[in-house]
Amino acid sequence: MTYIVNTTNVDNNGIFNLEVFFELSADLLCVAGYDGYFRRINPIVSKTLGYTNEELFAVPIHTFIHPDDKLITAENRKNLTRNEPLLNFENRYVTKSGEIVWLSWTSMPLDTEQLVFAIAKNITHKKKTEEDRNNLLANLTQVNNNLKQLNYTTSHNLRSPVNNLLSVFNILDTTKIQDKETLEFIEVLKLATENLKNTLNGYVEDLSQKDILTIHTEELDFNDCFNDVIHSLRSLINDSGASIHADFSILPTINFNKSYLESIFLNLITNAIKYRKIGSVPVIKIQTIIENGNRQLIFSDEGLGFDMERVKDKIFGFNQKFHNNIDSKGIGLYLVYNHVTNLGGQIIVESDMDEGAKFIITFKE
Repeated sequence: MTYIVNTTNVDNNGIFNLEVFFELSADLLCVAGYDGYFRRINPIVSKTLGYTNEELFAVPIHTFIHPDDKLITAENRKNLTRNEPLLNFENRYVTKSGEIVWLSWTSMPLDTEQLVFAIAKNITHKKKTEEDRNNLLANLTQVNNNLKQLNYTTSHNLRSPVNNLLSVFNILDTTKIQDKETLEFIEVLKLATENLKNTLNGYVEDLSQKDILTIHTEELDFNDCFNDVIHSLRSLINDSGASIHADFSILPTINFNKSYLESIFLNLITNAIKYRKIGSVPVIKIQTIIENGNRQLIFSDEGLGFDMERVKDKIFGFNQKFHNNIDSKGIGLYLVYNHVTNLGGQIIVESDMDEGAKFIITFKE
């Protein structure tokens, strides 16, 4: 392969003229004196700043620097006059049209000539992207904090009416009630209220730790957490006639967050009851297993199921609804997914329409 070089760019010795690189470079190249004036610049400097060469040579360089960056730039320029190189220094310049450009400089002093040879890259786009990202993060953080505060306030404020309701149960003289069914109903209602109080207290405690990065975990008994949830759902289970089979014998305990585990049970059980086939009794099977060394919680039902081709990765999305149920909020599976993944676990779904759903939760080792 033969390369042809314009002879006007080659000196008498056949060496390529470096002037071409200086003129065609996409980076800003300049030579400046220790006195703070440009001595030579390539065309991209003028194009970037919007001034003519005459205008750029006529006044000190700091004239074009953003007011907020003049001081730090002057301090770094002093180092150059002490024969110290300047690497990756970023500052802002103001163009003739008033726009701001960010430049990243690498400058090398030549003390014997009282000159600085510098190259700069225009990083304005990078800075704008960073600013947009930081603004987005700030907005998301604020929204997240607002949601946490709302959750905290709601959980905290709900405790008062719940405590009042418990007070009613405490002063209620059940010895005057002769009907056995009424007594059983009162006991169920009292138990459900007590469980609601405990749940709210747990939420308030968790939310009060919202600024702590780590989530509290402890050794939990699956059966204990399961029974607590079943007690709180007793009326719903009885009304639906749901049949729930639970077996935690293979893996009786797990290191996990208590509120998370109870929320997983609560949401998967209520979903199985809510989305049962019309005219059928909900059948729910829950078990723990150890598969290839993985500790798993398996939850399966015989309900409406999902069209996995249609829902795909939306199944755990926020506010995603897949069945026409008036009580559906599209939050339950979103919470389950986040409870599992926040502690390093995984959850997958196996399902077909009208053939129920199987949720396989694998806990972090």
